[in-house]
Amino acid sequence: MELSDQEWKHVLDIWTKVESKLPEHGHEVIIRLLQEHPETQERFEKFKHMKTADEMKSSEKMKQHGNTVFTALGNILKQKGNHAEVLKPLAKSHALEHKIPVKYLEFISEIIVKVIAEKYPADFGADSQAAMRKALELFRNDMASKYKEFGYQG
Repeated sequence: MELSDQEWKHVLDIWTKVESKLPEHGHEVIIRLLQEHPETQERFEKFKHMKTADEMKSSEKMKQHGNTVFTALGNILKQKGNHAEVLKPLAKSHALEHKIPVKYLEFISEIIVKVIAEKYPADFGADSQAAMRKALELFRNDMASKYKEFGYQG
């Protein structure tokens, strides 16, 4: 699966806007992931104890993690699909250390699209959303391939 130049333009144009508030957007995505898919919380040692939205919203550690996630994702997206070198250490840690199933990557991908659509409705129309979904699917597929290389069936 490849994205066209126009699709990558859509992805990177919106990502430029997202980057202006990376910690906030990343934080919101992590909170929504844990709220909409509570089973994912078990994979986050440092967030397992948090039960309320207020706890999550006030957590600096969760905000930092959201920033880390979005920074890594931005680095991957900017590679326009040529992300093997950037992806490998991420896939290795997610497969062997964190044991994050690919299904959870699907969950967070959809939440990322929802949050961006809410924050930037005028700039993230149907074509941009479709391009982002495609870019995130490419990312997930490549993560799944790397998982298999590491012996994790996630």
